[in-house]
Amino acid sequence: MFSSRVRSLEISGIRRMFEAAPVGSVNLGLGEPDFNPPASVIDALIQAVRDGNNKYGPSAGIPALREAIAERYAKHDPSTRRENVIVTMGGSEALLVAALTLYDPGDEVLVPNPGFVLYAPHARMAGAAPVPYSLREENGFLPDLAELDALVTPRTRAIVVNSPSNPTGAVFPRKTVEMVARFAEDHRLMIISDEVYDEIVYTKTPYTSFWGQSDRVVVVNSFSKLFAMTGWRLGYLLASRSLAVEANKVHYHIMACPSTPCQIAATEGLVHPPPETAEMIAEFRKRRDLTVRLLNRIPGVRCVKPEGAFYAFPHLNWGLSTQNVAQQLLQMGLISTPGESFGSLGAGHLRISFANSQENIRRGLAILQDYAEHRKGR
Repeated sequence: MFSSRVRSLEISGIRRMFEAAPVGSVNLGLGEPDFNPPASVIDALIQAVRDGNNKYGPSAGIPALREAIAERYAKHDPSTRRENVIVTMGGSEALLVAALTLYDPGDEVLVPNPGFVLYAPHARMAGAAPVPYSLREENGFLPDLAELDALVTPRTRAIVVNSPSNPTGAVFPRKTVEMVARFAEDHRLMIISDEVYDEIVYTKTPYTSFWGQSDRVVVVNSFSKLFAMTGWRLGYLLASRSLAVEANKVHYHIMACPSTPCQIAATEGLVHPPPETAEMIAEFRKRRDLTVRLLNRIPGVRCVKPEGAFYAFPHLNWGLSTQNVAQQLLQMGLISTPGESFGSLGAGHLRISFANSQENIRRGLAILQDYAEHRKGR
C-alpha cells in the first residue's frame, strides 16, 4: 500500500520526544527561540497583509527579498546576484530541493554523524545512499580529512556540512572550511552547506561561510533563527545561476511559491536589521554559559562549550543508553533529545537546547541533576 520511500522514513527523535511530553514539561528539546520576531518585522507582515499583498508571487521569491539576500552574501562573493537565490518554505524545503536537484538513484552522499535529522532521509528520498562521516568530540566535532578521503567512491556525489552545527554547536574555523572546499574540488563533489545558525556564533573570529569558497556549493539558510520566526516557514538557498534554475523547477513542483507577506516582512528585517537580533544572540551567550556551567556540575556529565547555535551536547558517562535516559527524564518533566537521534556517534550524548529562558534552563537541568544523584545513590 505504501511506497518503499516512505517505509524507509521515521519520525525524528526530536519530534517524538516533544509530542510525547507530559503537560507542563520543561522544553530543552526543540531548537526554537523563545523570542518573538522583531517588532519591525511583525509590523511589516501586518502592513503587507493590510496592503493586499496576499496573492501568489514569483516561484523563486519576490525580487526585493532575493536582492536583499544576495546583498547579504556579497561580502563572501561580490558577484552574488538575485539570480543565485531561491526563496523556500523554510530551510527544510531548501535542503530537500537541493537533494532532489543534485542526487540520482545509486549516488552516495557524505552526511555528518552526528548531524541534523533531515540529511540522511533526504538522500534516501532521492534514491541516494547516505554515508556517515565522523564528528568526534576529541576532534572538536570537526571532520577529519583522512576519513573523508577514505569514504569517497566513484558513486559519491556530494558532502553535507553544517556549521554552526546542530546538534554539537561546533563552528568550522576558516581552515576547516577551506579544507572541505578543496576536498570537494579534488573529488568533484557538491557541497550542501546548512548555515541556518550563521548569526548565532560566540567565537572571536568572524564566521566563515562556504559561499564563495567554490563553484560547487549550495548554501541553505533560514529566517527561523535569525528573526525567531520559526512558524512563518521561510528560508532560501544560494547556488550557481545554472543550478538555481534547475532547483527552481523542483521548488515550484513542491510548493509553487513562498508566502508573499512573510517575504515582505523578511525583506524589512534584512534591509533594516532590527536591534532585537543582537539582543537575542547576547542572551543566548548568557544561556550557553549557564547551561555548560550547570551541566558540568552534574556527576558523570561532561560538556564542552559550544561555539555557535543554541545547543549543548553533553556526554553522559553513566553506561546507559541516552535514549532510555531521555525517556526517563521525559517522565520527570524534562524534554531533551537523545544523541542517537542524530546518528550512531551521538550515543552517550543528550542534546540540550538553551533556546529557552534562564529560569527554565535552571528548572530543566535541576531535573537532570536529580536524576543523576538518584542514580548515584542506588
